Amino acid sequence: MTPDDTGTAAPARSRLEYLEELGAALVALGMRVRVTLPSGQAPSLHVMNPEASALAENILVEEGADGWWYWWSWAERIAPAAEVTVAADRVARVLAAN
Repeated sequence: MTPDDTGTAAPARSRLEYLEELGAALVALGMRVRVTLPSGQAPSLHVMNPEASALAENILVEEGADGWWYWWSWAERIAPAAEVTVAADRVARVLAAN
């Protein structure tokens, strides 16, 4: 927990909240998304370009020593979870049909 501007502790955000926030940003960019909740595994965000369904990816969010980060399925960082617009732009660019 971290203090907010009132001096009280802000509640910790969950993986689902981070994924839903990224999902909303990606929908605004024209992507289709769905949160997946596999049994016994961390949730992920399945993202698909509706113009080319083969262009799809599963995005993860993990907390490390330096905060929460969005990750590609191939274990490469996308952007800090605090920079949801940056993350959404990068994902949309990688999944672009042109």
